[in-house]
Amino acid sequence: METKNLSAEMAAASAEAARVVGKVQEGTLDAPTPCGDWDLRILLNHTILWTSYSAERRAHGESVAEDLMNKDFTADPGFREDYARQIDKAVTAWSAPEAWEGTRNVMGDATPAADVGAMLLMETALHGWDVARATGQEFNVNDATATALEDIVQAQAELFRKYQGFADAVEPPPNATAFERALTLSGRDPNWKPAS
Repeated sequence: METKNLSAEMAAASAEAARVVGKVQEGTLDAPTPCGDWDLRILLNHTILWTSYSAERRAHGESVAEDLMNKDFTADPGFREDYARQIDKAVTAWSAPEAWEGTRNVMGDATPAADVGAMLLMETALHGWDVARATGQEFNVNDATATALEDIVQAQAELFRKYQGFADAVEPPPNATAFERALTLSGRDPNWKPAS
């Protein structure tokens, strides 16, 4: 994967993720999602943990606090606003050029910091889309973010499939956008809707 600073793309995807989570309705946390057997509560907790709390710590070369690993963030009525504040802290941390330099310890391996940032961007956009679809919303990304995302998913898809992070690739629709191609490469159906 080409190593580069994607702080602008991360900021764009994070703002959209915060907007989508901010519109999650009360009483919908048991709704189905595009993520297999995960309901909306599980998806939100995963998304909040990794794209905001862990993302901020990773920018500083740290791991997320152990007590957050199994926390039910959605149990707090203010989780939407808390997420917006926390993801903003993550974006601020990754806006520093040095956050994209050197390496980070990921599961015992020295991983280029820019690759860690790219994977966090991917996590934010893909799971942001999952939350949007599960709640009847759209997840919008600009062209630069969509192009970066497609490149990241293309580079990481086989690794993520190996660890069951992605399902098998799906055939993209005709005239698919870069974002739709990224979704299909990650095993997501761009036309997914909850069963009625």
